[in-house]
Amino acid sequence: MRAIEAAIGVSETTHFGEIRFAVEAALDPMALLYGRSARERAVEVFSQLRVWDTERNNGVLIYLLLADRRVEIVADRGINRDVGPPGWDMICREMEHAFKQEDFELGVVSGIHAIAEHLARYYPASSANVNELPNKPIVL
Repeated sequence: MRAIEAAIGVSETTHFGEIRFAVEAALDPMALLYGRSARERAVEVFSQLRVWDTERNNGVLIYLLLADRRVEIVADRGINRDVGPPGWDMICREMEHAFKQEDFELGVVSGIHAIAEHLARYYPASSANVNELPNKPIVL
């Protein structure tokens, strides 16, 4: 978790965006009973953590559902408009591939770097960079 927090912090020196990471062991039984997806849960967590609440609408959440080794990226409308679902999906699949190899830290850190590349392209760092959201990973 320290490596993830450090990777987020370092990445945010290269761009004017915000990255959050949340991990959850499994969906609760009621969510499973009602057929709730990892994507739906990720959107809920995006809202709960207020990742949408950035000045330039460029917050990005990486949500990891451990039970399924499923990764979802939810991006605010500013950066999502630039990268789009195919770009986020590619990062998710690369992370999941690392997880299948049992390399969780590398998978997450590589995902953070890939997201940071997009953020740096569209929201390059400036002297006005402010850390709007915590870098610390969240365990749900």
